[in-house]
Amino acid sequence: MVFPILGGNGAVAGGYSIDNSLRFNDGDSPYLQRTQGSGGNRRTWTFSCWVKLSEIATNTNFIFSASDDGSSNTEFKIQNHELVVDFWNGSSSSYRIDSSNLLRDASAFYHLVLRVDTTQSTSADRVRMYINGTQVTAFNTNTVGSQNFDTDLNNGGTIRIGADARSPADYWDGYMTEVYMIEGQSLAPTSFAEADEDSGIWKPKAYEGTYTGNSFYLDFENSGSLGADVSGLGNNFTPTNLASTDQTTDTPTNNFATLNPLDNYYANSTFSEGNVKISQNNDAFNTSTMKMSSGKWYWEAKLGNTSGYDSIGITQNVATSSGQVLGNLSTAYGMRSDSGNIITNNSGNSYGVSFTSGDIIGVGLDLDNNKLYFSKNGTWMNSADPSAGTGGFSISAGEYFAGFGKQDVATGSTWEVNFGNPNFSISSENSDGDGYGNFEYAVPAGFYALNTKNLATYG
Repeated sequence: MVFPILGGNGAVAGGYSIDNSLRFNDGDSPYLQRTQGSGGNRRTWTFSCWVKLSEIATNTNFIFSASDDGSSNTEFKIQNHELVVDFWNGSSSSYRIDSSNLLRDASAFYHLVLRVDTTQSTSADRVRMYINGTQVTAFNTNTVGSQNFDTDLNNGGTIRIGADARSPADYWDGYMTEVYMIEGQSLAPTSFAEADEDSGIWKPKAYEGTYTGNSFYLDFENSGSLGADVSGLGNNFTPTNLASTDQTTDTPTNNFATLNPLDNYYANSTFSEGNVKISQNNDAFNTSTMKMSSGKWYWEAKLGNTSGYDSIGITQNVATSSGQVLGNLSTAYGMRSDSGNIITNNSGNSYGVSFTSGDIIGVGLDLDNNKLYFSKNGTWMNSADPSAGTGGFSISAGEYFAGFGKQDVATGSTWEVNFGNPNFSISSENSDGDGYGNFEYAVPAGFYALNTKNLATYG
């Protein structure tokens, strides 16, 4: 079954807009927690959220779970790439629904809905899962509970977003936004989203229904109170190991580029912070999730630990062998940290200046005129002026990914990449001409952050 997704160039103009998402980095052990003050309807409820995956692995990643005694549990999670619901009774899984559809796209947002109504006489209607508006009908396991069984949600116990409620573990790794739990109602996905009438793309819409009891709505728009419930009921969550820098503008209505964990066979890099940070140990390179074919684009990257020769630039292709560094081929251009030379077709070209740990490198890519620009801590190299089109390095026409790599590795290097959704603190808060992105240094006039809205307009 194919689930249409919001990713790549699939931006939908106009309509309902989501401003923020929350970035969960599993290495930080992050989650949101609330103790439900009183019991409620345990048999009928709906959970809805939009998520963007960071970790594409067989690990377990909790979306939410609820427990009242530290033993029994209701779990909604992704496990072995599959969407799974578990209803635990003590130490054993009493009921399990395990979708055979695989979720492995790290470039797009998925809309996930869990619809529960155990009062239904038809077993298939008691627990229903939806991905981007389409009901899941293919299962590895589909053991639905008996009529009127009680779940562990709305039982007066603990509910966690992004971790196991019994004991924090198996943390969510990725982005999450528009998190709803509606108590006492079994709602279809169309209560929260709809198909765009022109493109057919599944897109968010405002929920216009009611909230009662333990219901909540988390939109993550308050960086000082990330767990604030904006339903009006005050069912707030307490964040653990989540900071204001985890609030992002990477959302289903404006999806930003990140680094692509699926392009990692030869680099064997470690991805973190919502795939905008990598630790590299091999001679190879990693690429962005989005590819540019026209227009003018800007991004920044902060070099952390450094060893050997680090490189930053663009490439038309992913790495196809071990030891292939950014600039080995004629279809790639990589500026090296030791010299500022731009390497292409395995040959060095004098252009810029060296850089090291703590420096922020800006990249300006002009595919209308086939020019490449680099800045160091806000100063454009080679006396260039991207807005005026002067001082750029000439490149071949083509479609390019952003690229990040290294050579002659002794120990690891790290890149923190900012396509407009940084994981590190920004002091200047510069955006592009359309108001998108959050950058340390000024974006050249006519250049734009790499996201779906800009790709739809300028790409």
